Amino acid sequence: MTDTHVPSRVFPRARQDAETANAGVSTPQTENPSFRLAFQDMDFLLREDLRPVRFQLELLKPELILKEANIASTFVFYGSARIPEPSKAQAMLDFARAAEGDNEQGIRIAESLVAKSRYYDVARELAGKVSQFPLDEEGKRQFVVCSGGGPSIMEAANRGAADQGQESIGLNIVLPHEQAPNPYVTPHLSMQFHYFALRKMHFLLHARALAAFPGGFGTFDELFELLTLIQTGKIKPIPVLLFGKDFWNRVVNFEALVEEGVISPRDLSLFTMVETANEAWEVVQDFYREPVV
Repeated sequence: MTDTHVPSRVFPRARQDAETANAGVSTPQTENPSFRLAFQDMDFLLREDLRPVRFQLELLKPELILKEANIASTFVFYGSARIPEPSKAQAMLDFARAAEGDNEQGIRIAESLVAKSRYYDVARELAGKVSQFPLDEEGKRQFVVCSGGGPSIMEAANRGAADQGQESIGLNIVLPHEQAPNPYVTPHLSMQFHYFALRKMHFLLHARALAAFPGGFGTFDELFELLTLIQTGKIKPIPVLLFGKDFWNRVVNFEALVEEGVISPRDLSLFTMVETANEAWEVVQDFYREPVV
């Protein structure tokens, strides 16, 4: 029986059937939308009552991509899409100062962005550090840099990994205005989402550390969802690093939340305020350092 061969499959693959279907003859019956294979029928897939299927697909596709890329964990970067690198921030300030008319607010905002633009370099430095983390004992990749795939702080994170010749992830979202992936995202790890909820889920499924830089509504949304998940025990704690003590303490009065009784004093330990890449990386290393027996 040594010459016996049992085939691995007996049904044709979906791609093969799709090609056969596309090569079929044209008749009134075959041209009707009802005749299309369900998985090739975009009108069908985009129906309102197919939303649960689209949820499942958007959950599954990125997970398969990361699995095939041998990625076990990620280091996630949140932050504003409006904080440019220092040279561009200074150019914005120069432009605002040169503008004619009453432009005090524009100058003030540009000055604020210049002050925060240093975090572009900090994010880039931190991403460079974490992306050099070695493979684990199973040969899987740990602390792979993951950002929202957009400009500014997100770009800095992907750029920091690229500086070290390492791959990084970009999770973009379809928005009314164009939002293209930044050029430093690894092409085969560049993904796009329709649903904010599923995008946020994929940020956290493999996250083993997270850095939140100054940002607006999007950054707040993503950060506070994570803090809520840890606070309520829905996920195990991970290092949550808030860059920019002055910024965070100005825009969020954490102590007041304790004083008002709406969070516990111990909830303030869910995150750590940091300023530098070295400081942040040390916090993460301490968090995961094996205890001395």
